[in-house]
Amino acid sequence: MANILIVDDEERIRDILKEYFDFENYSYKEAEDGARAIDMVKKYSFDLVILDIMMPKIDGFTALREIRKFSSVPVIMLSARGEEYDKLFGFELGVDDYITKPFSPKEVVARIKALLKRTNSDNSAQSVISLPGIEIDETGRTVKVDSKTIELTPKEYDILLYMAKNKNVVLSREKILEQIWGYEFFGDDRTVDTHIKMLRNSISPYRDYIKTVWGIGYKLEVDLK
Repeated sequence: MANILIVDDEERIRDILKEYFDFENYSYKEAEDGARAIDMVKKYSFDLVILDIMMPKIDGFTALREIRKFSSVPVIMLSARGEEYDKLFGFELGVDDYITKPFSPKEVVARIKALLKRTNSDNSAQSVISLPGIEIDETGRTVKVDSKTIELTPKEYDILLYMAKNKNVVLSREKILEQIWGYEFFGDDRTVDTHIKMLRNSISPYRDYIKTVWGIGYKLEVDLK
């Protein structure tokens, strides 16, 4: 049974989500601000966090930045603001999904199920993918560059793993969005470009492994000979 942390300063929002979580037999705890959320993630083990942006004391973006310093727990961000900048900023900080208010509770549950399914699949993996200079550990969701562990956002890791499993295959932006986000993405596919740029910076000096295929997307090109 999944254990979820609901973080929102609106009691009405928390109550709506709790009603649907009861129906799904999810266990949950709740917090009304970002400061409380950080403390609870440190104290308890959660399978997923629902995190609002606009909150007192500490906003959602700041809370997420702090949480990512010590936890890779999946995070779905809620916001009344649907601007692309907010979404891209959230993804850069390590958010796994983004839902704009007002939302359908059924959609939230569907997103949760999809995200938990991907996370559980990742956790059950037992293999290590080795590329020249790069090692990807699926069990620990860690990446080493020249034998040194580097910090990647969850989406950077997912993209690198997906590309490594499809070496030398051209992957369209639409295919990457579908595979990594796991649902129809309502937004600009420049989201992929932003994450690829971040990933290239993270795996430097092997950034040239990721080739741009103009007009289509990207491929990870590695000579293993």
